[in-house]
Amino acid sequence: MIDTARLAFGDSYTYVQGTAGRQNYSFIGDAQNYPYSPQTLLSDEIVQNQISTSAGGPNWVEYLTGCFLRPPSKCKRQLWDFAFAGSDVSTTFTPLHHNFTVSFVNQIKQWSIYAKPVIPVDVSRALVVVFIGINDISDSAKYTFPRNNATDFPSFYSEIIETEFEAVEQIYEAGHRNFLFMNLPPLDRTPSNQLSSHPLPNSTMVHEYNNITSSSATKFAASHPETKAMVFDTHSFLYDAPDIATNYAAYGCLPIEEYFWYNSGHITWKVHEYLAGAVEKFLDD
Repeated sequence: MIDTARLAFGDSYTYVQGTAGRQNYSFIGDAQNYPYSPQTLLSDEIVQNQISTSAGGPNWVEYLTGCFLRPPSKCKRQLWDFAFAGSDVSTTFTPLHHNFTVSFVNQIKQWSIYAKPVIPVDVSRALVVVFIGINDISDSAKYTFPRNNATDFPSFYSEIIETEFEAVEQIYEAGHRNFLFMNLPPLDRTPSNQLSSHPLPNSTMVHEYNNITSSSATKFAASHPETKAMVFDTHSFLYDAPDIATNYAAYGCLPIEEYFWYNSGHITWKVHEYLAGAVEKFLDD
């Protein structure tokens, strides 16, 4: 049974603001404030306002857990969110957005050192959620090959995702057996890409990335006994995004909840709420 807690890793689609986090980027710490004490982590509270997520309000993991405005340990379904806005998987493939950015690989290292021994999580019942790759595919969209031992985008994406799953191995070794991987949303349909005759990333690139994520999750489950490695099809769920390039940040004439896009690359809190409902149903099924 999966219901006690969610551990979250990823980028701006998943991060929540914490009182001990970097403003606009994290629940706790950053690359320049990498260590944290048990007391700092356990007293850290989720902040809720229009700039506490990338959505102008609560995001999908908050809706999924019902964990708002309190320390995660005080929530019936705990949310321990180590996602960092602007993260890519590893600097092996793409540069940091900022000198304080914590990559996905380093999110897990940081959790392993400072959080794993402290947070009150039943690993047999907790769910690990991973939503990463949006910045990787976007930041590398103009790359040329060969590079990083890759000859084209599919082989490059395979290297990134292989590194992602190598990092997830540390979570498995800590006793976690329930994993949820979110594939990429329809990034070819962001407001800026809808206005472009040559969108980047394009639909082919997004589908290639998602296919490799799915096959990698299948291999991970097959090679790790008693492990669930579920993949939620974010792309299909969100594909009916309006074919208009309006977004709240650029226009803002209507309430936020009337928009699909919050800004040039992020969905609004209302869409996150719908997404969380679909994920909850997926997990129940």
